Amino acid sequence: MSKDKKAEPKQQLLHLVLGGEVEKGDDIVFKDLDAVDLVGVYPNYAAAQAAWKQKAQLTVDNAEMRYFVVHLHRLLNPDDDE
Repeated sequence: MSKDKKAEPKQQLLHLVLGGEVEKGDDIVFKDLDAVDLVGVYPNYAAAQAAWKQKAQLTVDNAEMRYFVVHLHRLLNPDDDE
């Protein structure tokens, strides 16, 4: 590749990691929205999954604590097929 050509920037596939105590049942209903742990926003799924795994392992003794990875890029660009 020529030095004059700039590489196109990689597309960010943003992911949000969050968690909190949920009520019992199949539905995801947080007990206290004020206590939801917003872990962070990550540029790709691999980074988000690593953060999710770390937080989930730290709270393994609390059966009501659950963490999730939200695919923000799908919400921001719903027409994209990726």
